[in-house]
Amino acid sequence: MASQDWFDKDFYKVLGVDKSVSAADLKKTYRKLARQYHPDSNPGDAKAEAKFKEISEAYSVLNDPEQREEYDQIRAMGSGARFSAPGAGGGGGFDDVFSRFGQGRGQPQGGFDDFFSMFDQQGGGGFGSGRFGQTTGGFRGFGGPQRGADVTARTTIDFVTAAKGETITLQGEDNVPFKVKIPAGVSDGQKIRLRGRGRKSPDGGESGDIVVTVAVRPHPVFSRDGLNLRVTVPVTFTEAALGATIEVPTLGGESVRLRVAPGTPSGRVLRVKGRGISTAKGTGDLLAEVQVAVPAHLDDAAREALERFQALEPKENPRADLMAKAR
Repeated sequence: MASQDWFDKDFYKVLGVDKSVSAADLKKTYRKLARQYHPDSNPGDAKAEAKFKEISEAYSVLNDPEQREEYDQIRAMGSGARFSAPGAGGGGGFDDVFSRFGQGRGQPQGGFDDFFSMFDQQGGGGFGSGRFGQTTGGFRGFGGPQRGADVTARTTIDFVTAAKGETITLQGEDNVPFKVKIPAGVSDGQKIRLRGRGRKSPDGGESGDIVVTVAVRPHPVFSRDGLNLRVTVPVTFTEAALGATIEVPTLGGESVRLRVAPGTPSGRVLRVKGRGISTAKGTGDLLAEVQVAVPAHLDDAAREALERFQALEPKENPRADLMAKAR
């Protein structure tokens, strides 16, 4: 690694970060780039593989505080310098750059010993000692230990379980059961991530995750509207016309009583506060939509009564406004 590479390669530029980047932001940037260029995501793409190796090399240096400090010192020392053969263009070549380590210590040309001693401080082993030059796993030795793969799973639960939450048991890919906590209010298609429960890293890195996709069976009565629950409630013509107090079911099984005002039309929504889905983010309401039920069978007495009512009802055309707006 101690070569022209340290002067030619700008690792900060490779990762697209400033020299003042924090360790956390550096890691976040590297992970994003590694996912983008990893060979597993770009099979057969030689350019992507080369880019992955380049960013992994940059990260392996900048992520190590000691290596990063030494890299910064060398880059600052050798700014504008180039290795060249002795005598070429009148330059001193390799030794001219590293002779700076000997200045001020009574040695006109410090040479290799002064340069390498820099890496032996604090008991280090120099190149290949786990600072410069030592690989740390990952893809072909670049970029640190490789993260284990994620494992995907699917489960189907009923509507009530999704609304109230529950801990369920699933069978893993190795036939070992594992538990999944279903949070209250989980929605159809939502993913639940179990950190560190996936496949092990091949070289001592962190394990992958288990990602469980949840499917929710429809309910025969209720439907979801965010945190609200919706239910359609049939009422008779006379209940809607004259007003009535009716019973409406809730998801818990018990019923609540609602007042239907006289003259309530089909489609009007009556709200029951706090009887929707309850989660850590809040609790929704129960929305009861009134639907006027028209009797399919009338006996003679009922028919005669309706005919008398028809003769007495206000002569208003309920479609007049609709027709006017349509013109």
